[in-house]
Amino acid sequence: MYMDGTIRANISLGLHVAIVLKKDQRTGKLTTGVVQRILTNSRTHPHGIKVRLESGEIGRVKEIIN
Repeated sequence: MYMDGTIRANISLGLHVAIVLKKDQRTGKLTTGVVQRILTNSRTHPHGIKVRLESGEIGRVKEIIN
């Protein structure tokens, strides 16, 4: 099942996700990791919910990996 990364309710701490970093927005290169903190306060965001991974990297969720 594909979970939408633009809806905050679909994202929880400890979830494995693929994000696009700010520096990779032009190429669309994805970085995978585990959500440490959710940074977007609104319920939805058209480009993806912004999160910080346990690695410290910050980006917008493009895919939720189960």
